[in-house]
Amino acid sequence: MTETHTTHHGAPADASIGAGSSDARYGREGRPTGPVPKVDRRQKVDLSISPTVVRGCLRLAELFVLIGLGAVIAWAYVGAEVQSALFFYVGFTLGLPLVYVLASDFSRLYRVAVLQMQWGTIRAACATWTGVFIVGLVLSVILKESESLSRVWLAGWFLSGLLGIAIVRHLAHSIIGGWAEEGRLQQNVVLVGGGQTGQRLIDALKESDAHYIKICGVFDDRSSDRAPDIIDGVRKLGSFDELVRFARSNRIDMLLVALPITAENRMLQLLQKLWVLPVDIRLSALDSKLRFKSGTYSYIGNVPFLDVYKRPLTDWDYVLKSVSDRVIAATMLIASLPIFAITAIAIKLDSKGPVFFKQRRYGFNNELVEVYKFRTLSHQSQDSNAEKLVTADDDRVTGVGRFLRRSSIDELPQLITVLKGDMSMVGPRPHAVLAKAADQLYGDVVDGYFARHRVKPGITGWAQINGWRGETDTDEKIRRRTEYDLFYIDNWSLVFDLYIILRTPWALLKGENAY
Repeated sequence: MTETHTTHHGAPADASIGAGSSDARYGREGRPTGPVPKVDRRQKVDLSISPTVVRGCLRLAELFVLIGLGAVIAWAYVGAEVQSALFFYVGFTLGLPLVYVLASDFSRLYRVAVLQMQWGTIRAACATWTGVFIVGLVLSVILKESESLSRVWLAGWFLSGLLGIAIVRHLAHSIIGGWAEEGRLQQNVVLVGGGQTGQRLIDALKESDAHYIKICGVFDDRSSDRAPDIIDGVRKLGSFDELVRFARSNRIDMLLVALPITAENRMLQLLQKLWVLPVDIRLSALDSKLRFKSGTYSYIGNVPFLDVYKRPLTDWDYVLKSVSDRVIAATMLIASLPIFAITAIAIKLDSKGPVFFKQRRYGFNNELVEVYKFRTLSHQSQDSNAEKLVTADDDRVTGVGRFLRRSSIDELPQLITVLKGDMSMVGPRPHAVLAKAADQLYGDVVDGYFARHRVKPGITGWAQINGWRGETDTDEKIRRRTEYDLFYIDNWSLVFDLYIILRTPWALLKGENAY
């Protein structure tokens, strides 16, 4: 492990992230360095649906429906009489639905596999609600408060609760069934390494209770005599060098490395190729004689693994960032409509051509996304692939365009891209497909450059507020920008996002490196 130094900004200080390094070693923060195979641009692939989020959303839906029904019926029928026993009405209205959710969770009624069985889960859920309601009635009698509660309210809430649960679960069954048919509830898995080790891992996974796992194939560099082309019906799809392209072009959620832990050099060579992908990477501990504390392992079914890399922004983190992105983008878009109007008029008066400029750029997992900006170059000088970056005193920039670029007002239309879901408010800045530093494509300059694409690109980012914005005419500039981007990905939090958004206006006022 090389020693890591940090600046006062929190990003790695030295710039040894890697040009030209060919040996398999670890760089800063434990990341492998060395040459990374080129990757193809590709079209969007739908992500898998998180079972954790599905279960959580159903819990919340049932909780709010039951609480809402109880509150509405109490307000509509009981009215002022609620005041005389307000404590018990509130306690029942909040307490019984919460106990129902906990009891359903304990009974495993929120498992995705169970939710696909429509009538079975509805009957069991209604039985649970009935049991909880009976316990609540018994408790009210014991506390001698049964006379304080309206019989009509209790009966109306109980019956409407049964109907509400049935409707919610019927809708959940329909939605989850559609996702299941599309294969979006499965975890698509690729085995990295075949032979006898891969054979034992496939057998163990098939014998375990891991029905949500789909083994898509095996990748191995060895010849057919050492790594058969078919293992228990699972085909060998190619070599290690072909795995990155396959994972980019298909929805792959997890890479399971079936290599001995002792094969250190081979492992490092693999990781330096694979860590740029937005997938979980786990090392099989099935055949390992080493034994760690139980908390060290993660499990698929009952098969133990060691987590090597975790995909950033999964489950509720992904939902939290997606929701906050759209809320902030919608708010800013509405607030900036006057600026949109003034800017559009200024552009039309200043030069001929359209108000907006559309450019294809790299997005999440190297997907191509369309980014919108206010036009800042003369119409005849438009460069949709950014083959020539804008520099200081660039004669292609219009008079109005120079102000828009320096103030970053030209970036405001990207709020629309955020609302579409192709960008985030905060993240690595998206680069055009042919953007270069010192006449070299960014991916040729920085090893691990494409690891920036493990999350969606952003309008602003950690690199931008620390001065690494604008022209990238040297290798050093794109290396430093990449370092800050990777630091952001590894340390994401909602608070970090809000801090960057609040710091952005100050960075724009300073106007560093903006031409």
